[in-house]
Amino acid sequence: MDVAGRTALVTGGAKRLGSHIVAALAQSGANVAVHYNTSAHEAEDVVASVEAAGRRSMAVQADIADPDAIGVMVSAVEQEFGSVDVLVNSASSFAPDPFPTKDHSIWLRTFDVLVHGPYYLANAVAPGMLTRGEGVIINIVDLSAWHPWPDRGAHSVAKAALLALTRQLAVELAPSARANAIAPGPTIPAESFDDAQIDRLAKRNLLGRWGGPDGVVNAVRYLVESDFVTGDCLTVDGGERWGHVRQRFAD
Repeated sequence: MDVAGRTALVTGGAKRLGSHIVAALAQSGANVAVHYNTSAHEAEDVVASVEAAGRRSMAVQADIADPDAIGVMVSAVEQEFGSVDVLVNSASSFAPDPFPTKDHSIWLRTFDVLVHGPYYLANAVAPGMLTRGEGVIINIVDLSAWHPWPDRGAHSVAKAALLALTRQLAVELAPSARANAIAPGPTIPAESFDDAQIDRLAKRNLLGRWGGPDGVVNAVRYLVESDFVTGDCLTVDGGERWGHVRQRFAD
């Protein structure tokens, strides 16, 4: 799909990696709807930057755990732009949840954001994609989908489920629309990370550094443009999945 002149909806598009994905799609010629939940000011700043680049944009608020709110949001985007041609599910949740526990709220909320929200969104945009005979859905997962992270059980299991949902969507929507995933490694350090944490995480991958957002946004562009790729996952992690092998032999 040539994204120029098309419409993309990016969840979590107001901050961090989501905002870089928005910028990349706009630079490629897309109009972009920027979803946010509570980051209204940041979303408006991203919209302004897209419009300054000569593309149309709008900020759309919704709790993606609410299917009714999702329906209203998608309808608003379709009314403004005519369609949703590309959906990028970038919104995330990363709260710690030690196990066992008596408090299941983090587990439930994490699944709402990482699994139920993308499902509701895909369900809302799919009819239009099927009618038009084309469309692209991209889900952002991470390495915890394969290698569970301690004290992040909800996140790890939900990302694995999101990867499974990606494959299911590819089956359900073929041949009209495509669904793929991207699994970033260390991309943008959290503001709370100190230098020691940043260095330690960099050393876990084969390249020994943080990747920045460019690798991920290039993967987004590739998956939008490559019409013969569906049901797949691009890992953009500097070889972190295999870093443990090098460490094992070094030890």
